[in-house]
Amino acid sequence: MKKTAKRIPGFRNEDEEREFWATHSPLDYFDLVQAGRTLLPNLKPSLRSISLRVPEGMLAELKTLAHKKDIPYQSLIKVYLAREIILERAALRDAPEASGGKPPASHG
Repeated sequence: MKKTAKRIPGFRNEDEEREFWATHSPLDYFDLVQAGRTLLPNLKPSLRSISLRVPEGMLAELKTLAHKKDIPYQSLIKVYLAREIILERAALRDAPEASGGKPPASHG
């Protein structure tokens, strides 16, 4: 027996809607079988500025590499960080259990 989704009532304001959803389950009002994947191509991740101290030589090298790739050096840093995070996660996932929970040696 298929359960039919209930109809969402109209609301006069946000307070009334908030009160309604605080006491009702959205699962009763949406048919998840007919739900589709939504793409949000313009959604940008939240960013947070940080201060990072690096040796001057390393910064100079990053700027040189970024210049050769024609991208801002901060963007290159983010690419390198993202790549290293992926490598570390894979190493942790693939590490044998006999390591006693110790993280694998650093790549760099």
